[in-house]
Amino acid sequence: MDQPIDPDVSSPIEKVIVSPLSRRSVLRGAALAGAGIAGAGLAACARPLAPLWTPGPGRSIMPGAATASPLATATAMATNGHGHSPQPTGTAGATAPPNGWSEHDIEARRVVRRYLGNLAPALRGIYGDQVFGKLATILGAEDSYPELSMKPAFAQVPQLVLNDAVNPLTPTIENGVKVFRLTVDEISQPIDELKAPVAALGFNGQWPGPTIRVNQGDRVRAVFTNNLHETTGIHFHGVEFDDFFQDGVPWVTQVPIRPAESFAYEFVARNSGSHMYHSHHNATDQVGRGLLGAFIVEPAAAQFQYDREYIWISNDALGGFTINGHGFPAVVPALAAAGETLLVRFMNEGVMMHPWHSHGYKMRVVARDGWPLGSAAFDCDTLSVNPGERWDALITVDRPGVWAFHCHVLPHVEGHDGMFGMVTTLIVVPERAHVDAILAAIL
Repeated sequence: MDQPIDPDVSSPIEKVIVSPLSRRSVLRGAALAGAGIAGAGLAACARPLAPLWTPGPGRSIMPGAATASPLATATAMATNGHGHSPQPTGTAGATAPPNGWSEHDIEARRVVRRYLGNLAPALRGIYGDQVFGKLATILGAEDSYPELSMKPAFAQVPQLVLNDAVNPLTPTIENGVKVFRLTVDEISQPIDELKAPVAALGFNGQWPGPTIRVNQGDRVRAVFTNNLHETTGIHFHGVEFDDFFQDGVPWVTQVPIRPAESFAYEFVARNSGSHMYHSHHNATDQVGRGLLGAFIVEPAAAQFQYDREYIWISNDALGGFTINGHGFPAVVPALAAAGETLLVRFMNEGVMMHPWHSHGYKMRVVARDGWPLGSAAFDCDTLSVNPGERWDALITVDRPGVWAFHCHVLPHVEGHDGMFGMVTTLIVVPERAHVDAILAAIL
């Protein structure tokens, strides 16, 4: 019979913390066991959370949140003295935009409001009154806009990062082999919380598929059951196989997997690093529609040190320009606390090159295609990632803030209606407890 790999672990959330395969996940260090995250909530902030912004009549900022002081207080706290806020046109009670504001300004701000949602009031307790006051002015706190009562856009759609943390793909052990079971499915994928879902493909009902994690030297068996109405085949991109018949290229190394059939790929994970798994059959269509995922092989000996991890899979076919299957503002941010080092695993599953640009921080690029660069490691703030490439970059943070992080092919990130597509942020908070607070607000 199949034996669970972690029989002593009582819940998927606890596995995120104790499993050696995921201890460096994005939620590493967060108090997530049981109801801990909900119980700790925003009380983990260094400053009290007395929300400075209030919503309009009939709305509440957060469940259970107390009524706060008038929104004018937030504006008064701003230090730049230029807090005049454009009012969207065409809405109830709206006035004409003040001189200097355009429809682009209105729409661009609305997208950022959607991105932060009801997380915005929590920033007071994290960053303090002065910083919060400036943010209040930028977002137009006096408008009492409806997004303040809504979850952030990225919390309203399924997310690879959160799925991996809360419900990691866990193998069973069969005669010393780690066995992973996945389905290949037709799914509906919301690119963001407002757009109609697109007809996509996914593994285990999600795009990207769940991250598969193993240790270097593990014997691995990945069993894929095809629930599509077409054939497929799965390639583990970057793996050095002993048996080329496990390489997953239909009509070269195997017969395609027919609908309702299963196929098992079995190999030893010899080379460590950031790899991928994806369709290699009608791949322009199937990978473009979401048959892709991360395959992480942890090295036998640690190659570099980091505190948190962010998997970043880009695609540029179905749904436009996406990071982990979503476009801004529905892209989950990378989170880190001052003093920590974040590992970003860039993976390009699209058909275009994307130069990823980090605002405010340099990246120390330490591995390419899973291979450590050693003395050839280099610093940059813009890293070009070609189709099929994987780059590992370390970012050591010391200055709190909300820092933009995006592709620098500008038509992939911003248009007349503001930012979209391949944009996210690096949110740096002063203390690790603040990461818990953010997670409590969005989960």
